[in-house]
Amino acid sequence: MSNGLWFSIAISVLGGLGVFLLGMKYMSEGLQAVSGNRLRKIVGLITDNRIMGMLVGLTVTCIVQSSSVTTVMVIGLVNSAVMTLTQAIGVIFGANIGTTITGWILTLNIGKYGLPLLGISALVFIFAKPGKIRYAGMVFMGIGMIFFGLQLMSEGFKPLHTIPELKEWFIAFQAASYLGVLKCALVGCLITMVIQSSSATLGITMGLASTGMINFQTAGALVLGENIGTTITAFLASLGATPNAKRAAYAHILFNLIGVLWITLITIPIYFPLVAKLIGHDPNTMVVLANGEESFPYILVGIAMVHTGFNVVNTLVFLPFTGVLAKLVTWLVPDKKSTAPFTLPPLEIVRGDTPALGVLQSEKYILFMADSDEIMLETLGAVLESDKITGEDKAKIFEREKLLDTMQEEIIVFLGELINGELSYDVQLTGRHQMRMADEYESISDYAAAVLKGLLKRHENKLDFAPMDIQEFIDINRRVLDYVKKVNLAVRTNNVRLAADLVLVSHEITRIMKQYRQAHLTRIVDNVSTPLSSLVYTDIWNSYRRLKDHALNIAEIVTDKK
Repeated sequence: MSNGLWFSIAISVLGGLGVFLLGMKYMSEGLQAVSGNRLRKIVGLITDNRIMGMLVGLTVTCIVQSSSVTTVMVIGLVNSAVMTLTQAIGVIFGANIGTTITGWILTLNIGKYGLPLLGISALVFIFAKPGKIRYAGMVFMGIGMIFFGLQLMSEGFKPLHTIPELKEWFIAFQAASYLGVLKCALVGCLITMVIQSSSATLGITMGLASTGMINFQTAGALVLGENIGTTITAFLASLGATPNAKRAAYAHILFNLIGVLWITLITIPIYFPLVAKLIGHDPNTMVVLANGEESFPYILVGIAMVHTGFNVVNTLVFLPFTGVLAKLVTWLVPDKKSTAPFTLPPLEIVRGDTPALGVLQSEKYILFMADSDEIMLETLGAVLESDKITGEDKAKIFEREKLLDTMQEEIIVFLGELINGELSYDVQLTGRHQMRMADEYESISDYAAAVLKGLLKRHENKLDFAPMDIQEFIDINRRVLDYVKKVNLAVRTNNVRLAADLVLVSHEITRIMKQYRQAHLTRIVDNVSTPLSSLVYTDIWNSYRRLKDHALNIAEIVTDKK
């Protein structure tokens, strides 16, 4: 065989694979952009009900068109404590069923329409204004690329028939026995681990099967192995993550590994014959077309049926044992002992793959920042009441202030990368709102720390505040704390009406602050308060005023007035 023919085969297969993978990417991103915030709402439906979790996993995977993307997303959400381990396992079960839709898409005999569909939808995507029509064009452009890529791979594999040695090798490489099934499954697993896309490996398998290079049994065994190989992506995503995130990845591995081990025991005597019976034909049936070409009209349907049947049955087998699987992976990955008073894992798991869901991770950070600001103000209230500052009080405020500085930076970087992709307007708006909230919450923590610094300065310099000064600070701290709590409630519940009402509450707090400030100036004139202590008093007062103003900014973000 000439080097030119090998080069031609390599170019066609690699080019087809590249177009196929790019098509999967565009279709996934387009579907996410079209679904927008609905995708986040679907994830929000997850409860500890394993059936609901499975249905959510199935739906999300049908939208993002990749079980790897869904499981990596799940690991990210578990890592950020947005999702529990039990919930994650249910979603993973559903994801394994949802990913089988790719196989059924590939069974559609529209390969010759792939290029026209790609061309027309690409024009829509390029020239349409940002919106649903443009993203729909992106979806169909991805579908066109998938079919065109599959056609290129199939055409590339055809010349392999002219190589007797290679054909003999493929004939020897068959799942004709249990050992043969295991060998083929291992090959499918290894190839998928390298490519890190079970959809791509499935496309290659179907391409080889459609040309007759491998028979139905061999293709089916390869597909079973691909289910194990696809777990490598989630495993890599879990490295360096929290114990719960690692447990979710291990649950995914065990689910597929154990499933393949038991299904391979019955593939030859029961499973493959059952699939042939269900489709009504022997998948290996060959038909000679009018142009003399050989066609295998039933083999792609048979492969898709093997893929779907395995994942559906395996899910039904595992579903009653979700709790047992959770306990097993918890035993395999014990909790780490931590002396840190408060921690939150880094934002690094779902970057780019599921941007519409990435904001769920950053939302967890935002709420953590909100809770931290409340804790800091509560600590200040206790300090003012006792008129003492302990080492624990300083740690609660200063350490959290540093943590929120870091957190704000991580959120800005994370969301900055996240919202640069093809996203619907509502998801982009959510990301921008979160970036602004992160900045405001960090500023609140800065001014809370500034209040404590003022109180420390007063104690270190032994400056006396008038009793009324202290009482007014206690009252303002209470009012500002209550205000921040209500703002945080509006953020958590996205309550626009409450946020709008808080604008008026802010004006009332400002009025009281001015009233107290005037009373303090009167006490200085009356020699009740000293001018020197007034300097510290003013710094503290200004910090509370600015702190409250930043809380007001958050309320206005909820109402989207700014």
